[in-house]
Amino acid sequence: MKKMLLSGMALLAVSMAAPASAADLAAKPYVKAPPPVVAPIYDWTGFYIGANGGWGQSDNCVDFVTLAGTVASGCRDRSGGVVGGQIGYRWQTNQFVFGLEAQGDWADLSNTRVSLLNPALSTTVKTDGIGLFTAQLGWAWNASLLYVKGGAAVTSNRLDVFNNLTGVGLVSASNTRWGGTAGVGWEYGFAPNWSVGVEYDHLWMGHDDRTFAGAGIIAPGGVTLLGGRITQDVDMVTVRFNYRFGGWGTARY
Repeated sequence: MKKMLLSGMALLAVSMAAPASAADLAAKPYVKAPPPVVAPIYDWTGFYIGANGGWGQSDNCVDFVTLAGTVASGCRDRSGGVVGGQIGYRWQTNQFVFGLEAQGDWADLSNTRVSLLNPALSTTVKTDGIGLFTAQLGWAWNASLLYVKGGAAVTSNRLDVFNNLTGVGLVSASNTRWGGTAGVGWEYGFAPNWSVGVEYDHLWMGHDDRTFAGAGIIAPGGVTLLGGRITQDVDMVTVRFNYRFGGWGTARY
């Protein structure tokens, strides 16, 4: 009986001590979950420089100024390659991207045709340089940018008139002409600082009156050439590569 009483008291002591021991255990440490990884958003803000190349087409009409008045000599398209570079600056606000850019291209747009004024004559019209000074307005979807542009354009041109029979040049005129331009483009940032795109531009160059060097020369058929008027429009399609200075960054949305 005494043993049973001692055993019961021991079991009671153990059962009372167990909760206390559990209460004395250290609390399980709290581990904070790592923050979610946020993909960087492409930022188009910054200075950039790049290169471009592609195709151009110039539509030219030539009118001759003679003693009898201004006479049409004919119109013709001429196409060829263009290659050059551009430099500019863009800044982004929300999804809107604004920019300013200067672009210069060497061109090989040349065509020779028999004159409608006098079949004994031929004219060669060549554009060997194109410049664009434009403002841009774009809409960005992260690393993809669609934009329109517009501003001033300048072309370097030369007109030569020669005798078809002898091949001798009769008169010539070189000029730099200013006009307007508008275009549209798409660009994609394939790396933090690099982008590639394609762009179309149309140039309205109007007309330009020139007095020929050696004016007053009598061409075959007795036509006296005093000067000329050239009307010109240009279309360009180019592929562009740009390098933007600065890091990947995060656009402000």
